[in-house]
Amino acid sequence: MLQFKRKLYIYAALILMISLLAGCASGGSGSTNTASSATSGNSSTEGSTEKDTSGKAADETRVIKHAMGETQIKGTPQRIVTLFQGANDVVVALGVKPVGVVESWVQQPVYEYLRKDLDGVPQVGQESQPNLEEINKLKPDLIIATKVRDEEIYDQLSQIAPTIVTETLFDWKETLKLVGESLNKTEEADKLLADWETRVADFKEKMGNRLPIEATITNFRADQVRIFYMGYAGKILKELGFTRPAGHDQDTWGVQLASKENIPDMNADMIFNFNSGTDTAAIEKNYKDWTSSPLWKNLDAVKNNQLYQVDEVAWNMAGGYTSANMMLDDLYKLFNLNK
Repeated sequence: MLQFKRKLYIYAALILMISLLAGCASGGSGSTNTASSATSGNSSTEGSTEKDTSGKAADETRVIKHAMGETQIKGTPQRIVTLFQGANDVVVALGVKPVGVVESWVQQPVYEYLRKDLDGVPQVGQESQPNLEEINKLKPDLIIATKVRDEEIYDQLSQIAPTIVTETLFDWKETLKLVGESLNKTEEADKLLADWETRVADFKEKMGNRLPIEATITNFRADQVRIFYMGYAGKILKELGFTRPAGHDQDTWGVQLASKENIPDMNADMIFNFNSGTDTAAIEKNYKDWTSSPLWKNLDAVKNNQLYQVDEVAWNMAGGYTSANMMLDDLYKLFNLNK
């Protein structure tokens, strides 16, 4: 009996020893190492996921809806060509330097306020006639066009690079939204728009009960005289709280006057005028001819000394976000609102 118990104790001791040895192999610092390895493994997996995610972002294909349909854009475009003045302006406002732009209408080759930002950027022809060969040489990965100018060459542009097209020429908010989306800069575009809306609210508040003011936008050229309706400056004036004479709020750029008999159509409390063209002598002659008419002198704005000469680039030619702020700057100064 005693011998049986002794054997039993020996077997129990052996079993206990085996259990302890097994515990040393799987537990203690070994467990810690296993946990550490698991954590390290998870970190590696997360890092890999992050790399994969960034890779996917770089390769992501987005579908941009625009005036000519839909365009697929892969990743974030780096080589941008702009084919109208408003796009030149907006791209720069979003902090991007394009690789090609069209020539400006005046202050050639580029508007003065954009020269520093567009220094060294090649020209790709005129806005009304872009040079497809020069565009192709630049190997763009995005072309920004407008339906008004580029509808007929859209297919050719699209063969060169993904091309987005604005519906209108001078709706800078449309341009800003579309370009921001296309450049993966939606947040930046939204911030610019919010800044603009803050300035508009400030202008209205400071103007107080002086608004609304009825205003006409006139334009003298070497061979014609125009009234601008709801184009670029017209839309901005409306947003700022100005009203327009009957008919001037039509959803179109404006009208060319047939003769001096149409001068009464300019009548308003205030007239903003800008002269256009490079033949300054002919422009001045035409301006003096029309403004010497008794009909002109009978306009309310003229009689009350409320005729203001404004910058044609800021008020018409540029058509972008920065130029809109330049136009607003003019109005702050005109109404002494900077105090």
